[in-house]
Amino acid sequence: MMGDLVLVPKKYRCLSGSGLKILAIVTMIIDHIGATFPRSTASVVLHIGQKRLMLYTVLRFIGRLSFPIYAFLLVEGFLHTHDRERYGIRLAVFAVLSELPWNLLHADAWRYGTQNVFFTLLLGYLGLCLIEKIQKEGGKNPRTIFFLILTFAVASMLKADYGSSGYGFILMLYLLRAQPLFQAVVGACFLTSRWQAGLAFFPIGLYNGERGFIRGKVVSVLFYAIYPVHMLILYWIKKNTIGY
Repeated sequence: MMGDLVLVPKKYRCLSGSGLKILAIVTMIIDHIGATFPRSTASVVLHIGQKRLMLYTVLRFIGRLSFPIYAFLLVEGFLHTHDRERYGIRLAVFAVLSELPWNLLHADAWRYGTQNVFFTLLLGYLGLCLIEKIQKEGGKNPRTIFFLILTFAVASMLKADYGSSGYGFILMLYLLRAQPLFQAVVGACFLTSRWQAGLAFFPIGLYNGERGFIRGKVVSVLFYAIYPVHMLILYWIKKNTIGY
């Protein structure tokens, strides 16, 4: 059966949820360093014939792993949280708190034309709640289906990071969670503009289903807080070194 096909045999799965969180944080910061300081990362790290591999390219390549891992952890959080409402509120709070750091980092302004990735994660979370409700209702409630379509429309119009593709990616992870190999194949093709993101399914395949050492409300909040805080730090460094 398709669900029996896996990327990594169970005995080799060595990454807990905490391990995936650390990997997501590290790759995200690497990606944002590359995006924030393109001139400083323009050095050549490898010559391949007539072609040159730039440090900038390496940093952004590594950074593409972060969003699929965050999306996967979101689905895991949705499946295992004891308080769906509090989980959603936390996502909403950090979406709002992260908007100014996002705007400053990308435009050195109070407003910017796109929104931070927490809005994509929040909309994806709402989509997961609606899909679960549709499944429980047997697809017989048109109002729930309407709200699911509405969240997709908002994800498309809001211009949040990864946008409607990221929203659909989150829903795909949930719907194909019982078929990990098929999930990886579909997921690798899903974010077509950022194909490197498909490589994230290798560490995801190493997930052993355990929560790991990152536990408790305070630590969980700190995990979210790293996103806006690191953007403020990068903004300060950029502002005080190379400027805009």
